[in-house]
Parts: sequence; structure tokens; C-alpha cells
Amino acid sequence: MGARDFLQHSALSTNDGQRRHEADVLVIGGGPAGTWAAVSAAAQGARVVLADKGFCGTSGATAPSGTGLWHVSPEGTARADAKAARFAMGGHLAEHAWMDRVLAQTWDNVERLKEWGYPFPTDDEGQLRCNSLQGPEYMRLMRKRVKASGARILDHSPALELLVDEHGTVCGATGVNRQSGETWVVRAGAVVIATGGCAFLSKALGCNVLTGDGQLMAAEVGASLSGMEFSNAYGLGPAFSSVTKSLFYNWATFYDRDGQPVEGAGSSRGRSIIAQTLQTQPVFACIDRADAQIRAWMRTAQPNFFVSFDRQGIDPFTQHFPVTLRLEGTVRGTGGLNLVDDSCATSVPGLYAAGDAATRELICGGFTGGGSHNAAWALSSGFWAGAGAAAFGKDARSAGAQRLALRAGGVALNTRGAMPFDSNAVVRAVQDEVFPYERNWFRQGEVLDASLARLDALWAQLRTSAPAPTAADAVRAREAAAMLATARWMYRSALQRTETRGMHRRREHGALDPSQQHRLLSGGLDEVWVQRQAVHAESASEVTA
Repeated sequence: MGARDFLQHSALSTNDGQRRHEADVLVIGGGPAGTWAAVSAAAQGARVVLADKGFCGTSGATAPSGTGLWHVSPEGTARADAKAARFAMGGHLAEHAWMDRVLAQTWDNVERLKEWGYPFPTDDEGQLRCNSLQGPEYMRLMRKRVKASGARILDHSPALELLVDEHGTVCGATGVNRQSGETWVVRAGAVVIATGGCAFLSKALGCNVLTGDGQLMAAEVGASLSGMEFSNAYGLGPAFSSVTKSLFYNWATFYDRDGQPVEGAGSSRGRSIIAQTLQTQPVFACIDRADAQIRAWMRTAQPNFFVSFDRQGIDPFTQHFPVTLRLEGTVRGTGGLNLVDDSCATSVPGLYAAGDAATRELICGGFTGGGSHNAAWALSSGFWAGAGAAAFGKDARSAGAQRLALRAGGVALNTRGAMPFDSNAVVRAVQDEVFPYERNWFRQGEVLDASLARLDALWAQLRTSAPAPTAADAVRAREAAAMLATARWMYRSALQRTETRGMHRRREHGALDPSQQHRLLSGGLDEVWVQRQAVHAESASEVTA
């Protein structure tokens, strides 16, 4: 997107924004990636503002639950073995250099967490166990560290659009405070998108704020995405609960409505059998293969897993309970904004991305990062993006006062039509296309084509609608538009990958095609495009060397 494209946008005036802030770095998102980015940028001497859609430290997928962490010792062959397993599982699309960087940075940042007082538990031999993090304690500590760094936190303050100068360089964002209704403007030398992935408001735990907003804003200024076909992650959980932590189901047996075991069904392997069975009848689970010691460990490791069971008087170790597969999209998938260098920069000057908002193909390939890999990626990429944005933003500081700021937002902000669109109706329409297993889990060309025809038509309607009447309405409208854009990038990419690789499954192309060992970049809004990108040439033997 060139400078002339941006000149179509309205210029920011001195009267815009009831609250105005100046910064070297604006971080959008307050989860693990965003908080690490803010701390890292501040450590480089940058003035930092962090804007979170919720309350930084309590919102997002990590805050309410525990997560594993890809924390692997540098001794012996442990890291080589860890990389080899992930490389194969992800369809040989990961890059060893990036895996090495994440493993090293995760190790270093865990040392920082120890110094900051994170309460890692000890094993029977008195050694700290650092391969998992409890979300509430972790994010409470990270909020504390952000504040201690001198960064300013804007809570309950979703961003609505990015700002760019006449050259297309990102120079801030606008948004609104949900509680006061006041609009805000942050003029910044650089912006880090750390808004998380998109779970399509599927009611998965902690995902009610994860609607793809950052990806939409980035695409509006010309950023591309990568791996969006690997975005059909479904979390396994009780049908009556939002908790999709699935580790414990490794000790479960799955049953049909008659109480007979469903052959081949499982959590780590066999989830497709569950999806297939759910299309015709309910599926039940019972964690009946866990002994007393394992049961006690479960209660300690993931206490919130049991809350919904305890409330309903269900003993998950002895009683059958209904389960479902809840779409978690790009939160547990690997698709996200494409990165062009080690600083986690996007192709747009002044714009960086971290955490689930960025692609995780670099370390996960085409298979879900689950908790552990995504958690390691969040703290590593956040650390790098913050430092990179600080270097760029401080350089831009001297020119900041003279830079023209243009609003880059489109749908629901800068459209011209008679009526605003119904956000709730758009959300439901998108969910109708991405939730069903027969459309998204088990993909097929003609089904993807049919979904895209409806999604494209819906986007055309949004483009001819009126702007949202208030800033508060714009938040919901932008969420709906972001979900719609995400679905279109997902399905267009899925059409182009005519094979089964990683989590991407094509009914009519059931085998892996060695000739398609490449990445798929995507982007665009009115016209979505997809193009191939080569993976850095690295042989699988390097992993085990």
C-alpha cells in the first residue's frame, strides 16, 4: 500500500481524542506478549504506553488459567529432541534458528521471573519446576513489572484504528475507554500489536477479548499474514463449561450416548474421531484412567478445571459428562501477522507484532502451539518486539511533532453508507461459517468456496455501511469486522493448500504433498490475496545433529 492510498484517509486533528498521549512505543494488548514488550521497550529507555481492551493482568487467554511453558534445558540433547518432535509434527514448516532463539530467550526470561519473585513450585528433590506458569500469579506479576518500568497503562481501552503518516509509517492509534466513554489518541514512534489471536467469541475461557482486532488494524495499513490455514484449532472441554484445558483428557475414556467407548477417540490423538461423532450424537468423557496420585496432582495443577464440575456436583473421575470441541481459531492455531526480521517487525515501517497476534509457524509449523509453545513464543517475541519498537520509536521521536497523522481505519469508522451494520448479526453469520466441524475441521474445496461466497458478500455489505454511531458501538463493530476478515484469510489460504499438513485437513487431499512445503502469506481486505513463500532451507537432520 503506497502513500497515495493513505491520503484517502482523514487527517487527525488537534481536537480528536479526549485523552491524548505521546510515546516512543505504543503496545496494544496487555497479555504476556504485550507486557513483556512494554517492559522490554522501557528497559531500552523508551517512553511506553500500553493499551489493553480489558484490565491488564486479568484479561486474555493466559490470565485465568495455567499454561505449560516450552522451557528446555540447554544441557545434552534436550533441546535438539524438543525441536525434532515439533519440526515433524508441524509439517516441516518451522525454522530451527527461530526455535533456538525462542528456547534461549525463554530460558533467560524465566531467570528474570525468578528474580522478580514468581513462585515456581519445587519438585521432590527441591528443584524449581519452571515448565508451567499459573496465569493469575504470572499476569499479576507482569502488570506489576510494567508499572515498575515506568510505562503508562490504559485499562479497558480497546484500540480502534492505527495512525500512519504520509509515507505509510505507523505513528500511533486511536481508541476508546469502555468505562468512561472517552476517546483517546496515542501518538507514538512505533506500535506493537499484541492483541492475541481470534477465537470468534466461541466462549472459550479467556477468549472473549480475542477477536482479531490487531490483525484487522495491521491489514488496513498493508501488513500481511502467514499460516492462516493453520487456524482451525478446537479446544476440548465440557459442554457446560468454557474451560478448554485438555491435558487431563489424556487420562479420559470417551463414550457414546449408550455408554459404549468411542473407538479411537482421544485428546492428543483421536480428536478427529470426537469431531466426527459429534456431528451425529453427543460424546461423553470420564477421566477414569487417572489414579489417586494423578488426581491429586490435577487438582493442584489446574484448580479452575474442576470449578464447573464441583458446582454441578459431577465427579469427572467416576461420572460421564458431555464434551464439546470449541473453536479457538488463531489463539491455539499458528496463523498471524507475518514477521520480516528478528525484531518481530512486520512489512509496515513502525509496526511490530508479538504473541498470538503474530504467526507461530516459525517455531510450530502447521500444528497448534497449544499452551507451552505459545507461552514461550509470547514472552520471547514480546521481548524482541518491544526492543525493536523502542529502537525505531526513539529514532522517530525528533520528527514526531512534524509528522502528519492519518486515520487508517476502514469498516465501521471510515465508510460511507446510509445505515450502520448489525454487529451481532455479522458475528452470528461468521460463526455459522467457522464453527461447524464439517466446514472448518474437515475442510473441502466446494464447502470452502460456498463459505467464502457468503463471507465475501457480507464484507461488501460492511464496506457500504455507515460508521458506527458512537465509539462504544464502534468497538463491537470492529470486533465483528475483524472476525469476518480473519475467516476470509483463513478460508482463502485453506483453499490454496491442497493437501493435509499439520492441523489443516482437506477431505479430497488427505495426504501430505512434499511439493507444498512452503508458507502461504495472505492479506488484503476488499480483495483477499494469497501467495507462496519459501521456507528457509533446513534439513530435518539438522534438528537431531
